Amino acid sequence: MSSDSDLIKLYSQRILALAADIPHASRLADPQVSVRKRAPVCGSTVTVDLDVKDGVITRFGQDVKACALGQASAALMGASILGRSRAEVEAARDALAEMLKSGGPGPGAPFFGYEVLKPARDYRNRHASIMLSLEAAAEAMEKAERAACA
Repeated sequence: MSSDSDLIKLYSQRILALAADIPHASRLADPQVSVRKRAPVCGSTVTVDLDVKDGVITRFGQDVKACALGQASAALMGASILGRSRAEVEAARDALAEMLKSGGPGPGAPFFGYEVLKPARDYRNRHASIMLSLEAAAEAMEKAERAACA
Protein backbone atom coordinates (compact mmCIF):
# COMPACT_ATOMS: atom_id res chain seq x y z
CA MET A 1 0.00 0.00 0.00
CA SER A 2 1.28 3.46 -0.86
CA SER A 3 1.99 6.03 1.77
CA ASP A 4 1.04 9.69 1.56
CA SER A 5 4.71 10.59 1.08
CA ASP A 6 4.87 8.25 -1.95
CA LEU A 7 1.93 10.07 -3.54
CA ILE A 8 3.52 13.44 -2.80
CA LYS A 9 6.68 12.27 -4.60
CA LEU A 10 4.57 10.98 -7.48
CA TYR A 11 2.94 14.37 -7.98
CA SER A 12 6.15 16.38 -7.85
CA GLN A 13 6.34 20.09 -8.55
CA ARG A 14 7.90 19.31 -11.94
CA ILE A 15 4.97 17.08 -12.93
CA LEU A 16 2.47 19.68 -11.79
CA ALA A 17 4.33 22.43 -13.69
CA LEU A 18 4.30 20.33 -16.88
CA ALA A 19 0.60 19.57 -16.43
CA ALA A 20 -0.13 23.28 -16.16
CA ASP A 21 1.64 24.17 -19.42
CA ILE A 22 0.80 21.70 -22.19
CA PRO A 23 2.14 22.75 -25.62
CA HIS A 24 -0.28 22.65 -28.56
CA ALA A 25 -3.21 22.32 -26.15
CA SER A 26 -5.97 23.05 -28.60
CA ARG A 27 -7.60 21.21 -31.46
CA LEU A 28 -6.59 22.02 -35.02
CA ALA A 29 -8.99 23.44 -37.55
CA ASP A 30 -9.33 20.97 -40.43
CA PRO A 31 -6.58 18.46 -39.51
CA GLN A 32 -5.55 15.68 -41.88
CA VAL A 33 -5.97 13.14 -39.08
CA SER A 34 -7.63 13.01 -35.66
CA VAL A 35 -7.40 10.20 -33.11
CA ARG A 36 -9.09 9.99 -29.72
CA LYS A 37 -7.78 7.52 -27.14
CA ARG A 38 -9.30 6.69 -23.75
CA ALA A 39 -7.80 4.94 -20.76
CA PRO A 40 -10.56 2.62 -19.51
CA VAL A 41 -9.21 2.31 -15.95
CA CYS A 42 -9.35 6.02 -15.14
CA GLY A 43 -11.38 7.56 -17.97
CA SER A 44 -8.60 9.88 -19.14
CA THR A 45 -8.88 10.90 -22.80
CA VAL A 46 -6.54 12.48 -25.31
CA THR A 47 -7.53 13.67 -28.75
CA VAL A 48 -4.69 14.34 -31.18
CA ASP A 49 -4.98 16.27 -34.43
CA LEU A 50 -2.10 16.42 -36.87
CA ASP A 51 -0.96 17.10 -40.38
CA VAL A 52 1.88 15.19 -42.00
CA LYS A 53 4.01 16.22 -44.94
CA ASP A 54 6.92 14.21 -46.31
CA GLY A 55 6.57 11.75 -43.43
CA VAL A 56 6.86 14.24 -40.56
CA ILE A 57 4.37 16.10 -38.39
CA THR A 58 3.93 19.67 -39.61
CA ARG A 59 0.94 20.74 -37.50
CA PHE A 60 -0.20 19.36 -34.17
CA GLY A 61 -2.92 19.96 -31.61
CA GLN A 62 -4.15 18.01 -28.62
CA ASP A 63 -7.05 18.05 -26.20
CA VAL A 64 -6.05 16.39 -22.94
CA LYS A 65 -8.53 15.38 -20.26
CA ALA A 66 -6.35 13.39 -17.88
CA CYS A 67 -4.78 13.31 -14.45
CA ALA A 68 -1.65 15.36 -13.80
CA LEU A 69 0.52 12.43 -14.90
CA GLY A 70 -1.26 12.11 -18.24
CA GLN A 71 -1.11 15.87 -18.69
CA ALA A 72 2.62 15.93 -17.90
CA SER A 73 3.22 13.18 -20.45
CA ALA A 74 1.22 15.12 -23.07
CA ALA A 75 3.26 18.24 -22.27
CA LEU A 76 6.56 16.41 -22.76
CA MET A 77 5.37 14.98 -26.07
CA GLY A 78 3.96 18.30 -27.24
CA ALA A 79 7.28 20.02 -26.64
CA SER A 80 9.02 17.73 -29.16
CA ILE A 81 6.37 16.48 -31.58
CA LEU A 82 6.71 18.88 -34.52
CA GLY A 83 9.01 17.54 -37.23
CA ARG A 84 8.90 13.98 -35.91
CA SER A 85 8.42 10.88 -38.04
CA ARG A 86 6.22 7.89 -37.30
CA ALA A 87 9.30 5.84 -36.38
CA GLU A 88 10.40 8.46 -33.84
CA VAL A 89 6.95 8.67 -32.26
CA GLU A 90 6.64 4.88 -32.08
CA ALA A 91 10.15 4.57 -30.58
CA ALA A 92 9.25 7.13 -27.90
CA ARG A 93 5.98 5.31 -27.17
CA ASP A 94 7.74 1.96 -26.86
CA ALA A 95 10.52 3.39 -24.67
CA LEU A 96 7.97 5.00 -22.36
CA ALA A 97 6.11 1.70 -22.02
CA GLU A 98 9.39 -0.07 -21.27
CA MET A 99 10.29 2.58 -18.66
CA LEU A 100 6.95 2.13 -16.90
CA LYS A 101 6.81 -1.68 -17.08
CA SER A 102 10.42 -2.75 -16.74
CA GLY A 103 12.42 0.20 -15.48
CA GLY A 104 13.97 1.13 -18.83
CA PRO A 105 15.58 4.53 -19.33
CA GLY A 106 12.61 6.09 -21.12
CA PRO A 107 12.43 7.95 -24.41
CA GLY A 108 15.61 9.47 -25.76
CA ALA A 109 16.24 12.35 -28.10
CA PRO A 110 14.27 14.27 -29.17
CA PHE A 111 11.70 13.25 -26.53
CA PHE A 112 13.47 14.38 -23.39
CA GLY A 113 12.20 14.70 -19.83
CA TYR A 114 10.13 11.57 -19.32
CA GLU A 115 12.33 10.49 -16.41
CA VAL A 116 10.17 12.78 -14.25
CA LEU A 117 7.48 10.12 -14.62
CA LYS A 118 9.63 7.25 -13.32
CA PRO A 119 7.98 7.34 -9.86
CA ALA A 120 4.74 6.29 -11.60
CA ARG A 121 6.20 2.83 -12.34
CA ASP A 122 4.77 1.58 -9.05
CA TYR A 123 1.27 2.86 -9.93
CA ARG A 124 0.13 0.58 -12.76
CA ASN A 125 -3.34 2.12 -12.72
CA ARG A 126 -1.73 5.37 -13.95
CA HIS A 127 0.26 3.84 -16.83
CA ALA A 128 -2.57 4.01 -19.38
CA SER A 129 -3.08 7.73 -18.79
CA ILE A 130 0.65 8.38 -19.14
CA MET A 131 0.77 6.42 -22.41
CA LEU A 132 -2.27 8.04 -24.05
CA SER A 133 -0.66 10.98 -25.83
CA LEU A 134 2.13 9.00 -27.48
CA GLU A 135 -0.26 6.17 -28.34
CA ALA A 136 -2.69 8.62 -29.96
CA ALA A 137 0.10 10.35 -31.89
CA ALA A 138 1.50 7.03 -33.14
CA GLU A 139 -1.95 5.87 -34.23
CA ALA A 140 -2.56 9.21 -35.98
CA MET A 141 0.74 8.91 -37.84
CA GLU A 142 -0.21 5.40 -38.98
CA LYS A 143 -3.63 6.65 -40.08
CA ALA A 144 -2.02 9.53 -42.02
CA GLU A 145 0.33 7.10 -43.75
CA ARG A 146 -2.53 4.84 -44.77
CA ALA A 147 -4.49 7.83 -46.12
CA ALA A 148 -1.48 9.00 -48.14
CA CYS A 149 -1.20 5.54 -49.76
CA ALA A 150 -4.89 5.30 -50.59
